[in-house]
Amino acid sequence: MTASWDPTTPGLLRLPSGRLVRGRGLRRPLPPGQEPSFALYLRGRRPPPVRWEARWLRWPDFWLPSDRAAFEKALGEAWERAGAERVEIACGGGYGRTGTALACLAVLDGVPGREAVAYVREHYAARAVETPWQRRFVGAFP
Repeated sequence: MTASWDPTTPGLLRLPSGRLVRGRGLRRPLPPGQEPSFALYLRGRRPPPVRWEARWLRWPDFWLPSDRAAFEKALGEAWERAGAERVEIACGGGYGRTGTALACLAVLDGVPGREAVAYVREHYAARAVETPWQRRFVGAFP
């Protein structure tokens, strides 16, 4: 399946390669319009089932992924799939864990680690990446 996000979709991050990835908070209702074809959900507990293919990674609020190797693998899959599919990355609020994952995705896309947090804050949300350890995690990724 080849499908991309409508560029006016709220919460989109355009990576330097042109890939579009939607970030969002799962505590808010699903936005109207297109649904993702693949999602990566970053929560302390398994999220409810969805109609699209999804991966869940245990990641407690305000912390870091519980299994970093699984995170790297899942994020690599999200990056690959974003070239041809609608990919969504989400946590509870859509800023800390989601912003951290989006910044790591930007690193995979060629943004230097030391610049990735600023890139995501400029192009996704000013509140993205909430804690000092999340910022350090991005700077050391992968």
